[in-house]
Amino acid sequence: MTELGAITEPGVRSAVPQLIVTAGLPATGKSTIAEVVGNRLGLPIVSVDPLESAILSAGIAPDQPTGLAAYLVAETIAEAVLVGGAGVIVDAVNAVEPAREQWVRLAGRQNVPVKFLEVVCSDPLLHRARLEKRDRELPHLAEPDWHAVEQRTDEWESWSGSSAAVPRITLDSVQPLGSNVEHALAFILGGDAHVA
Repeated sequence: MTELGAITEPGVRSAVPQLIVTAGLPATGKSTIAEVVGNRLGLPIVSVDPLESAILSAGIAPDQPTGLAAYLVAETIAEAVLVGGAGVIVDAVNAVEPAREQWVRLAGRQNVPVKFLEVVCSDPLLHRARLEKRDRELPHLAEPDWHAVEQRTDEWESWSGSSAAVPRITLDSVQPLGSNVEHALAFILGGDAHVA
C-alpha cells in the first residue's frame, strides 16, 4: 500500500503532503469521487456530514450551528493528519467563500499545497434522481430534499478571495466515474494545475 502524503507518481510518497478539498452541492457525487481517489492514493478522507451526524448524536440541538462545528472538527482532524506528515482529502459542500478560505488558511499554516475538486452535476434530472435515492445511513442528519438543494444552488457563492487563486478542477458527474477519477488524479498528481 502507498504511504500517506503527497503522491508524485502512483506508489511514490513525496516529502510534502497535500490538502485536497471537495466542493459541490449535495448528491453531485463528490463523496464518491473523494472515496475512490482517496483509496487510489492511500489518503484518508475527512467527511463533514458524518461528523455533523456524530455531533447531533451527542444531543446537541439541531438548531445550534452543528454544520459549523462539523467544519471546525474536520479542520482539526485534517490539521492533525497534515502535522503527522500525511496528505488528506476533506469532503464537504464548501458552498461559501468563508468555508473555502478555511482550507486555504489551514494549508498556509501547515505550508502544504491545497487543491479543490469541485464536483457538479449538469443534468438536473440525474442530480435529483441521485438525491432522492441516496441513503447514507447518517442517523441524526436529515438528507436534504430537492427544494433544499435548489436553495443551496441559489446561495452558492462564486469563487473569489483567496480560494479563487487556488488550483481547482471542475468535474461533471454526468461523466463516467472512472473518467472523473482519472481527471482528478491527473490534477492532483500533476505539477502546475490550472484554475478552472
